[in-house]
Amino acid sequence: MITGLTDSLDFHGQALQLQAERAKLIAGNIANVDTPGFNARDFDFASALRDATGSAGLGSGIASQIMSSGEPGVPNPELRYALPSQTNLDGNSVDMDRERDAFASNSVKYESTLRFINASVRNTMDAMKSFHQF
Repeated sequence: MITGLTDSLDFHGQALQLQAERAKLIAGNIANVDTPGFNARDFDFASALRDATGSAGLGSGIASQIMSSGEPGVPNPELRYALPSQTNLDGNSVDMDRERDAFASNSVKYESTLRFINASVRNTMDAMKSFHQF
């Protein structure tokens, strides 16, 4: 029972970390919309989460993935360059419509992951309270 709870919390915790990293990346793209030659970056969230949790199942694999900055426990997704939807004279590949959409989508997913964690903890606390009453 405890293993299932910790695995679920580990999975959602790693999803939160990846979503936070993606939000930083998207914000960086938006901040550099007017920088000549800037190439927008992003990563595939599903494959990054699959890599972070490991192919064996929930809760494994994250220890081996550390950001190049040396932050322990932070996933290291494979960054890719975003393909520009139209050519730009200054070589900047940031598409504000795409970035706004990605930021809004990532924010909704971040919020829903927080709600999953909150519900899981609340259910566990309720179960502990009801067990304690007997």
